[in-house]
Amino acid sequence: MPSAEISPDRMPRHVAIIMDGNGRWAEARGLQRNRGHLAGVESVKQIVRSVHDLGMEFLTLYAFSSENWNRPDAEVAELMRLLEIYLDENVAEAQERGVRLRVMGRLERLPESTRAAVERAVEATLDNPNGDLIFALSYGGRTEIVDAARELIREVEAGRLDPDLLDEKAFAAHLYLPDVPDPDLLIRTGDECRISNFLLWQIAYAEIHTTPTMWPDFRREHLETAIRDYQSRERRFGMTSAQVETGGEPESGGRAGSR
Repeated sequence: MPSAEISPDRMPRHVAIIMDGNGRWAEARGLQRNRGHLAGVESVKQIVRSVHDLGMEFLTLYAFSSENWNRPDAEVAELMRLLEIYLDENVAEAQERGVRLRVMGRLERLPESTRAAVERAVEATLDNPNGDLIFALSYGGRTEIVDAARELIREVEAGRLDPDLLDEKAFAAHLYLPDVPDPDLLIRTGDECRISNFLLWQIAYAEIHTTPTMWPDFRREHLETAIRDYQSRERRFGMTSAQVETGGEPESGGRAGSR
């Protein structure tokens, strides 16, 4: 249940996290960077449990960006290995909690063994009803938008879409996971303030919380601090405070995200 300091009526529905600082955490301790990634896996486990316990419906984790392919081969291989281990070892807990595992990104670039682990986890949890855990893998926000544009071009060329009728809602329907609502809260760990090509379309009105805490040290108390920060803000979506107070409804190009 939410802590006494957090309003259960104003919980973010969807939290997205840029998990930054694994390598720097390790280097500050005189360890190899891969030790930081290993420590970061435990943070994933703890935060997934915390999000579920707090009653939030969607958690998206930036697990591996399209730019991360430029890292040293050994580091990429270790990240893929850790992902495979995490997925295989945590499917049972996802099943117990009723959490559905999903992925987004250009998955064809993943090694065959990693794709197989992803497919096993997704298939095993496909019908789970108690929230979505989404891994952004081989993912880039600009790439997602380009891929959506390509699909729309094909729709127009096939005569299935009138380009004059294209609006934000129609465009969003061609993103990787069109049924998922836009994030309410974006968290970045590791004392950085960049978006890093993450969910560029979807975070148009997300509240952004940054923390100096490195990802391997990020725990429930840090998540709750971010939620309190989120709940302290007035979300106006381009309206005035007076409109928000009277229950005005903003126009939205986002997704309803109904399950």
